[in-house]
Amino acid sequence: MRRRRRTSGRVHGRVQGRFYGRVHGRVYGRVHGRVYGYGLALALLLTACTGGGQAGPGATVSPGASGDIVVASGRDVTGKGGIRQQLIDAWNAQQDREHSDVHARLVELPGSADQQRSQLLGALQSGSAQYDVVNLDVTWVPEFAAAHLIRPLPDALVDADVIKSVASTARWGGKLYAVPFNSDVGLLYYRRDHLKQAHVQDTDLSKGVTWRQLRDLIDAVEAPGRSRPKGYEKGWTTQLGPYEGRTVNGIEAFLSATDGAGLTDENGHYTATVQQLTDGLAELRARTQGAYTLGDAVRSDEGESLTDFADGRTAFLRHWPYAYRTLHQSLTDAQLGVAPLPGRAVLGGQNLALAGSSQQADKARELIQFLTSKESERCLLDAGFAATRETAYTADDVTCGVARTPGAASPSVSPSASPSGESADRMPRDDHGRPAYARTILLPALRRAVQRPRTPLYGAFTQTFATELGRLFSDDPPGDAELAAELDKELRKALPG
Repeated sequence: MRRRRRTSGRVHGRVQGRFYGRVHGRVYGRVHGRVYGYGLALALLLTACTGGGQAGPGATVSPGASGDIVVASGRDVTGKGGIRQQLIDAWNAQQDREHSDVHARLVELPGSADQQRSQLLGALQSGSAQYDVVNLDVTWVPEFAAAHLIRPLPDALVDADVIKSVASTARWGGKLYAVPFNSDVGLLYYRRDHLKQAHVQDTDLSKGVTWRQLRDLIDAVEAPGRSRPKGYEKGWTTQLGPYEGRTVNGIEAFLSATDGAGLTDENGHYTATVQQLTDGLAELRARTQGAYTLGDAVRSDEGESLTDFADGRTAFLRHWPYAYRTLHQSLTDAQLGVAPLPGRAVLGGQNLALAGSSQQADKARELIQFLTSKESERCLLDAGFAATRETAYTADDVTCGVARTPGAASPSVSPSASPSGESADRMPRDDHGRPAYARTILLPALRRAVQRPRTPLYGAFTQTFATELGRLFSDDPPGDAELAAELDKELRKALPG
């Protein structure tokens, strides 16, 4: 197994490139402080607030002025001053035009998703931070709702335009507790140039492939006597490090093997059988077998797997929609393709919820409605997020009026420029300014996507699930049946029926 290079952070910074301001590189940019070579969690993240300010690990933030609505969120992958901040700025400008004394400001929480969840839970439970709107991972909604940390919202805030699979992430116990803001779904990225070098005739995989076909393509790249691409090592990589990425990959394998049978029911109670777990483990083992999978995948997160793929170490990569824009900053259309993920793909994303302690509930709801409107969702899509509304993908008269991207056919979000002054946005777009793959690949993938287990005890579930799956990647892995029996026992403890 090739030892991970110490330059991975620097290389990944180059990949993320000019648009993201080296979001994932060894230097997270002067704005965001120090990051993560070797996948270390962020030590510090400056807030993208209208008035500036910092939030260190464990810090709480209170409004800077009377009337401020504080939005707490994880980092924006579109960078400092990214689309989330631009949308909040647009709402503030609207308030000025209406002579309102209310403004909103964005507070970006430091650390990993798990650390952000802990910070939000602690802050809302203790009342130590005066957050009005919280941007929750879709898996957190049941937990925050069951703990009465967020308030029920009017059903009208999620209408028929919201993608059906995405809309279901916002409810718990028969009530609406959040509004989908930006979504996510697993996708398959592939190196067209690697396939062409292997004399693969059809390198358009946009209609989809099976795992068997994917392995056949890897066999073609690695055919005896054939010259391999420079830097190439193994067929594919993904995120199998001991964190939520491992859970996501595991759930995708489990739900693919069991024809979509979930691990919990609608009330969050554990429902899986040992046989279902055995089948799921067999599928995950087949997907990650050493003959096809980069060895470093078992320690990789999103940033590291993205770097490995961009460097040509693999021909295939499982990743999220934001990678489409990121990878196109260093790879051309002739080198890069994207397709639906074989089998079941897990739904991700964030939903906006109203904090139970908010003293400005009416204005906060108004802000949520603005941030999740048709026009705002189009802005999110143009910036590289997966939008939550059908019209963002299908209605050409729905445009983003926040700014204008040079060269785009419709108003959109302005990307950062390179030091030379040229536009850093190299993402392919359709005739209406959307990401070129949005309508034909991303939207269908979101419609078909499946959810991770929905339970107020999701934190306990994912810790148990990821820990037990780790045994599959050990030097002496147990058999599927043995591991399934142990996983079943531990999940019954974590998710009591």
